[in-house]
Amino acid sequence: MGVCIIAEAGVNHNGSYEIACELVDAAKNAGADYIKFQTFKSKNLVSDTAQKADYQKNTTGDGTQADMLKRLELSYDEFFLLKEYCDKVGICFLSTPFDIDSIHFLNSLNMPFWKVPSGEVTNYPYLVEIAKTNKPVVMSTGMCNISEIDEAIKVLESNGVREIRLLHCNTEYPTPYEDVNLRAMETLRNKFGLEVGYSDHTNGIEVPVAAAALGASIIEKHFTLSRDMEGPDHKASLEPHELAEMVSCIRHIEIAMGTGEKTPSSSEKKNITIARKSIVAAKKIIEGEILTEENITVKRPGTGICPMRWNEVLGTKAIRDFNEDEQIEI
Repeated sequence: MGVCIIAEAGVNHNGSYEIACELVDAAKNAGADYIKFQTFKSKNLVSDTAQKADYQKNTTGDGTQADMLKRLELSYDEFFLLKEYCDKVGICFLSTPFDIDSIHFLNSLNMPFWKVPSGEVTNYPYLVEIAKTNKPVVMSTGMCNISEIDEAIKVLESNGVREIRLLHCNTEYPTPYEDVNLRAMETLRNKFGLEVGYSDHTNGIEVPVAAAALGASIIEKHFTLSRDMEGPDHKASLEPHELAEMVSCIRHIEIAMGTGEKTPSSSEKKNITIARKSIVAAKKIIEGEILTEENITVKRPGTGICPMRWNEVLGTKAIRDFNEDEQIEI
């Protein structure tokens, strides 16, 4: 199976069902495998005193998280319709629940797996409720150390989860390149023996493409209809044409990774005789003359004796007359 690409719409619908549908269309047209939203009841998610992250203050101004999130809610009825719309369009629907009520609701929509966000890795009641559904889990690991990931995995497995995949992640929007640490994917793979992927919050598409080359089985990336829209995540998201470019690049990387066997490819075999060389006469050679480094050399094409047989040819007698540049025969 190839790289699973999740187009993260998140809350970039700005609380509008119509914009959410446009995001579905954009993700489908870009070639993503899944489109993912975020499902929550703001009153269940944050207290009235919870402050915004710095990046949220930069993109949405002052105010509390509660005020911001209330404007970004879609109703459960709208998510039900979104799931139906995704089915109609032909792209798989996902949404991350951020509270237990939303877990129960989303479980009724028969999603293929849960996407656990970084912020819930240390939320024991949440993990238990997810695990009770016995569905596979993909868990982001932003802000986590190894022991926190290990503990979350144990909670999930001890409560019924049989399949877990981990996403390396950095939760800063946008993530500075020096903080990406893609090699942590290998650390997670070696430590836990699980399939790993990458959830990206950098600007651009280079890092997720590199993650695919490093063996990420899942790539998740935020996208928006326009970075000029108001809202917390638009500035750190790809626009539709960029999402399509990322998908295309990852698909090319998948193909380019190949089998690992080192052998001439079918496309390059025809170049062997063109690019390689043969042993030829450096000047006119008379039959019976001893072949030496003075009267033989190597030149293209590679249709004659391979130069790797150089020592085998040296010291032998010319079996006939050879003109300059004529391929030597022995």
